[in-house]
Amino acid sequence: MNLKKPINRKLKLVVLTGAGISAESGIPTFRGHNGLWEGYDIEAVATPNGWAKNYRLVLDFYNARRRKVAEVQANLAHKLLAELEEVCDVLIVTQNIDNLHEQAGSTQVLHLHGEITKACSSLTKGNVVDIGFDDINDGDKSTDGSQLRPFIVWFGEEVPMISNAAEIVAEADVLLIVGTSLEVYPAAGLVQYANSDIPVVVIDPNSPSGKISVSNAVEHLQYKATKGLPIFAEEIRKILC
Repeated sequence: MNLKKPINRKLKLVVLTGAGISAESGIPTFRGHNGLWEGYDIEAVATPNGWAKNYRLVLDFYNARRRKVAEVQANLAHKLLAELEEVCDVLIVTQNIDNLHEQAGSTQVLHLHGEITKACSSLTKGNVVDIGFDDINDGDKSTDGSQLRPFIVWFGEEVPMISNAAEIVAEADVLLIVGTSLEVYPAAGLVQYANSDIPVVVIDPNSPSGKISVSNAVEHLQYKATKGLPIFAEEIRKILC
């Protein structure tokens, strides 16, 4: 990795993470065999229309997802990213709705698609409350009187944090991409905001490197997150320490 150590400040490491990093903790990915959507119609459980038609089904779907997250633990990849805060300014932009990055100890995590441990007003998506791993029940109300809904960005909804994420990527000294296919937009477009002179490292067994249309030098570690992160972390520490 061709990287210059910044002077008088910590290196800014920006990490884009996707379902692949959490899959190794036992959280199913969205697609494929045993994926989250298997047995469910996406339109029915992950869209505003689905909520309008049968909000009880949507509540049941996400209550089950929340219980699953409560059962799992952060894996080595999550923990190594947290440990890298010792030598880097680590900012994580994740497409995942679980809390495994925070569980591992990461302190700067932006969730693009919401958080499974929070609920909000079904009228405005405001009045966000922490619910931990409790269910959201039919009749649970927001302070504005509306039914509480999962604090999740559904298909067809705007991604309100995308501008913040783009600003973070634009300030990166190194961009690390872990466990994401770079197929879901607008998250996939974040790579384009990276400065052209910084290294981009991709950790994924099915590398999306070919989908990264940037002039940067792209290094591909063709491993799962728990195998690739130790290699990356060791390389970064050699440069900085």
